[in-house]
Amino acid sequence: MSWFRRRRKSFFDIIEDIFREFEEEFRELEEEFEKLASRVQSGGEELGKGPYIYGVRITIGPDGVPKVEEFGNIRMARGRPQIREEMEPLVDVIERDDEVWIVADIPGASKDKIKVRATEDKVVIKAENGKKYYKEVELPAKVDPKSAKASYRNGVLEIKLRKVKPAEEGTEVKVE
Repeated sequence: MSWFRRRRKSFFDIIEDIFREFEEEFRELEEEFEKLASRVQSGGEELGKGPYIYGVRITIGPDGVPKVEEFGNIRMARGRPQIREEMEPLVDVIERDDEVWIVADIPGASKDKIKVRATEDKVVIKAENGKKYYKEVELPAKVDPKSAKASYRNGVLEIKLRKVKPAEEGTEVKVE
């Protein structure tokens, strides 16, 4: 075997493998959804009201590892697609020097029906206006929940939180 064939996988080979795996998983999900839909049409199970939304976003993290994020209201549970009443919005988390920004896509919600709850480690977003949205966002750094400021325009919710300054290295204690 020549040394060309023994080379390590390139970045593009890895991405191609990820997409191939994603296509296979999506094909399996689609088959399961079709089976479920046919059982509902024949009077077997209750599927619930639509719309049915499923999507993924693939990004490359700062460490170079690809990250696959799902969004929508369809999730796999016990090997079968489960349709939830709440939709999981697509969310971006942006870490700045002294802030963490969260940008969530929540089309069709009205500002007065959006609830945001912040702790030092996470933010929970709930919205209801015909459609229900729910998302728990783990934060990349500790934040001051009281510093949270949120705005909502054109279906996009933007939340800004100030990072908590790391504690000093400790206090020297005199040994007696």
